[in-house]
Amino acid sequence: MDHMTDDSTEITNSGSLFIVSTPIGNLGDISFRSIEILQSVSIIAAEDTRRTKVLLNHYQVATPLTSYHSYNSAKKTPELISRLQKGQSIALVSDAGTPGVSDPLYHLVRSAVDHGIPVISAPGACAAISALTVSGLPMDRFVFEGFLPVKKRRKKTLETLAEEPRTVVLYESPHRIAKTLKEVYEVFGDRPAVIAREMTKMHEEIIRGSLSELASLNRPHWKGEITLVIGGRPKPGKEN
Repeated sequence: MDHMTDDSTEITNSGSLFIVSTPIGNLGDISFRSIEILQSVSIIAAEDTRRTKVLLNHYQVATPLTSYHSYNSAKKTPELISRLQKGQSIALVSDAGTPGVSDPLYHLVRSAVDHGIPVISAPGACAAISALTVSGLPMDRFVFEGFLPVKKRRKKTLETLAEEPRTVVLYESPHRIAKTLKEVYEVFGDRPAVIAREMTKMHEEIIRGSLSELASLNRPHWKGEITLVIGGRPKPGKEN
């Protein structure tokens, strides 16, 4: 039987692990509470310390940084857990958005939970949710796939998603988006879809249309972070 835990219960001998969401573009999109947490913790574990340093400098946060990413997580997790057990609090941040969404940072959260360490969320920006809110597509029920497999299982994944009645949300890189749009159109058929590019940044762009229209866009060079929102499989005899 699983043991239930309550992270609101104070554990006096341990620090806390704060999951802090950071802006996906506009540096103003961070809460006062998140800044206070970043200022007060002993150390900030960042996916990319260079990108996080830009944010910290903007808000004059002098808290020390340490790197924590997919290539060093096995080595760094025990070290960070040891710090927490000694009473130090740590903030975990990703490159942008909510830690653990399409990145490997959940490993530290899992380990903290296993060691009985309080895990506290400071919620904020998320590209998937931001794109959904401006898409004009149903967002009461949706499925988030993140990045599609590059090679293996790619077609099978698309075929499975094509049967989803819920709105589908994908992340894609600028150098693969043109190929992905064509593949999605071939597997899904024609449906309403939205490209949300560079959300909250100076060159934010929202492109709405059918998959056939988006797949035929004559744009050889895409730039920036891209979220693709696709209408769910329509009911027989109905269109989205």
